Amino acid sequence: MTQKSLRILQLYPRDMNIYGDWGNTLTVLRRAERHGISAEVIDYNPGDEFPKDIDIVIGGGGQDSGQLKIQDDLQQLAPTLRELAEDNVPMLAICGLYQLFGHFFKTKDGDMIKGIGILDIETYGSNERLIGNIITHSERFGDIVGYENHSGLTYLADTTQLLGTVTKGAGNNGKDHTEGACFNNVIGTYLHGSLLPKNPVIADWLIEQACMRKYGEFTPADIDDSLAQHARETAMNRPR
Repeated sequence: MTQKSLRILQLYPRDMNIYGDWGNTLTVLRRAERHGISAEVIDYNPGDEFPKDIDIVIGGGGQDSGQLKIQDDLQQLAPTLRELAEDNVPMLAICGLYQLFGHFFKTKDGDMIKGIGILDIETYGSNERLIGNIITHSERFGDIVGYENHSGLTYLADTTQLLGTVTKGAGNNGKDHTEGACFNNVIGTYLHGSLLPKNPVIADWLIEQACMRKYGEFTPADIDDSLAQHARETAMNRPR
């Protein structure tokens, strides 16, 4: 039997990785290995040649300055990333890249940073930071725990699928109780933490979708997640 393998693209780790988002890539890598799947991580930074045959895309958060640094390169990648999204490649975009996977991010100073339009969302900078522990309930993943720290307020189009409903915290904009947005196998979210170590069900879903797309099958291993569950319970009991 030929061993399954996956190629994980880490998008802009040099400029969009200020909240420990490398932990998301590492979690997918290690859980893939525990499921008996070999995995390779490829970093992509501005100016690099975009690799072929990518199975999972993961991108992290960054300050406004980081978004400005990557915006031109991201626009060049836009057709490729949209094509991958349409082709059901699983992706996870956190915070700053979540915003830029939408139509635009208008900073509080009025600068317009154009997005790539994979997610039908718009983001506006504000003077208030939404900071603290957050719990989001998702029909797909159950309770998702993490930490948010953003001043951008994101609004979803009426037809956009949200990731979940906030039960503690602010979420996309602190007003409508939504958190994150989805399109096909693309997930955008404000949840840091890193997100995936405390929410391994999402990591396994990314791996499953990648395997189903590439091989047409996925047989999960029985993984002991007791430590992750303990971390989840601790996070859920913390004050906002």
